[in-house]
Amino acid sequence: MNILVNGILGHMGKIVADLCRQGYRDSSLVGGIDISPATIDVPLAVGYTEADDLSSLSQVDVIVDFSHHSSTEGLLDFATRHNIPVVLATTGHSEEEKVLINRAGEMIPIFYSANMSVGVALLVELAKRASVAMPDAEIEIVEKHHNRKVDAPSGTALMIARGIQEVRPNATLNLGRSGNAKRTHDEIGIHAIRMGNIVGEHEVIIGTNAQTITLKHEAHDRSLFAEGAICAAQFIVGKSAGVYNMQDLLAD
Repeated sequence: MNILVNGILGHMGKIVADLCRQGYRDSSLVGGIDISPATIDVPLAVGYTEADDLSSLSQVDVIVDFSHHSSTEGLLDFATRHNIPVVLATTGHSEEEKVLINRAGEMIPIFYSANMSVGVALLVELAKRASVAMPDAEIEIVEKHHNRKVDAPSGTALMIARGIQEVRPNATLNLGRSGNAKRTHDEIGIHAIRMGNIVGEHEVIIGTNAQTITLKHEAHDRSLFAEGAICAAQFIVGKSAGVYNMQDLLAD
């Protein structure tokens, strides 16, 4: 499986590239795209126009994107023109960018997830099951990340909350509760903590007056997201056009 990494000079892009060099999941690195030139031992393009000229382009099976959501439009235009599947591992997409993702999904297979951890996907499923089994419970989500993370709440926390909304359609989101108002039964509170070098922690607290269930996922090393992205790439190669996610991978 030949992978082209978008954002190859970033922290996560470098980890994906290293895993490909090691042959993780039968992957190999054939090129990279980034916003600035640098010395690197694979074909590197500074932008999508230049990427059209990569000698290895015809060998690309899938693009793994660990760049920034602002590159979504250019990336998807590039991928659809060359009919290459894409794994979008970035977060913080605007509603307009999500429209572009769904539109491109009509032409190519796209794997889109706010979190590339299989463990987090399981956390979402467990939270949904607990929310159904305990309809009277109140729900809070606490997420912790390093002090360099710019979006809050995290895309993963929103993914968990929206998964719960699938089984609790009346649930509303309260992002960073403040003020003097009493919580409503239907709201899901989401609280973001940013400090130090925390890789990523997500805790779902589901409680009634009589009992509480706490579900928690903790990432110990950022390599798990790169591993998950390569697993997603392996899953999506050969798929028909559409937008896929971690739940699809778990069900495969």
